Amino acid sequence: MANRRDRRAGLGSVRRANRVHPSSSDHQTTDSAQSHATRGRRLAATIFAITFVASSAISAIVYRIRYAPSADPTTPPYVYQRGLVKTDVNYREILTEYAKVSDSNASERHYKYPLRSAYTITVIALNCFHMLGNFGCSQGTKLVLEGRHNADTGWISELRMKGDVQLLPRVVLEAVPVDLLKKKKKRDKAINLIIEECKEMEYDGVVLESWSRWAAYGVLHDPDLRNMALQFVKQLGQAMHSVRLEKNGKQNLQLVYVIGPPRSEKFQEHDFGPEDLQSLSDAVDGYSLMTYDFSSPQNPGPNAPLRWIHSTLQLLLDTSNGAAQSLPQKIFVGINFYGNDFVLSGGLGGGPIVGREYLSLLEQHRPLFQWEKNSAEHFFLYSDDQNVKHVVFYPSLMSIAARLEEASLWGAGISIWEIGQDQADD
Repeated sequence: MANRRDRRAGLGSVRRANRVHPSSSDHQTTDSAQSHATRGRRLAATIFAITFVASSAISAIVYRIRYAPSADPTTPPYVYQRGLVKTDVNYREILTEYAKVSDSNASERHYKYPLRSAYTITVIALNCFHMLGNFGCSQGTKLVLEGRHNADTGWISELRMKGDVQLLPRVVLEAVPVDLLKKKKKRDKAINLIIEECKEMEYDGVVLESWSRWAAYGVLHDPDLRNMALQFVKQLGQAMHSVRLEKNGKQNLQLVYVIGPPRSEKFQEHDFGPEDLQSLSDAVDGYSLMTYDFSSPQNPGPNAPLRWIHSTLQLLLDTSNGAAQSLPQKIFVGINFYGNDFVLSGGLGGGPIVGREYLSLLEQHRPLFQWEKNSAEHFFLYSDDQNVKHVVFYPSLMSIAARLEEASLWGAGISIWEIGQDQADD
């Protein structure tokens, strides 16, 4: 999906209710906190790059929220049995539980790239996932297929042997998109290149990201180009559905499309709305909805307030807005497995943090956690060596549970950005 810093969007009314202000105290919940992928083929055309694993992190798209197939559905998950899903958490519990899981997984880490802990985590938790996508960043302005040298074929083979899982690499459409959308030969070439890669690597489909980039180039503000953009996604989906996988002969190539949340209650031209969902429903198998990055250094606050997630789903899936009742099952509600450390005093600053940084903060500052009910997120405050005050929002078991419940109530699945954040998502 897009770089985390490029995905901040939210409903204005909700955003204002969830800001964190510099006046927050260390022991009081503030109104703001209360109320968010070379082996390449180079062609002489500009458009896109397909990149597979470029870092240690892997994102997972989960078709459905489910436990291991062998689990008794009447038995609560392990973390519930141990009473770990709660609002009154403390830093000692988190560090202790992380140490236990880290030690128990150490013997499993035997891959060619030892720092790619996500590989190990994915194999360990395989029964939880139905669809996995290798995500990364794309570079270049030519029509390029690159990154195959990063694909860990050993890991892919192990995944397929250990469970019923689908693998979909992330495809990012970059550079100026007008030529792609206006010229049929280039559209066909791009689609054929994607499909041939899926065939050669035996992938189950792709996760396509293009909407945010099209919006950045102003394509979506032009009605004709916007329609061409939707037609390209539809053409790709139809072409992929016409290809039957050789490994089982039953399933066709799948297409998951990445979409951002509406920026306001009134849909703009660049927003992906209910009519777009309906228009692509037969061509797209799922939508990865980026319900995270609600806040920013300029507007410190929660990573993804629960009320905002609910409002986003309501806007997209409300039948009165034209959404079909079958669409919720195609939505994957985005859940961040990273957090944010924002500066509250001494000037604006801060940004995303991953697991090792989060754990370091806990060890160093021994903070007092607070539960913010409206956003359904845990946060804590601390002061650094220069006596600058910070606020940290990082997902907890309780905040994740609340979002799983919200997705479940809608009949939706989830998407995770991203598994294996510096070995601290165990």
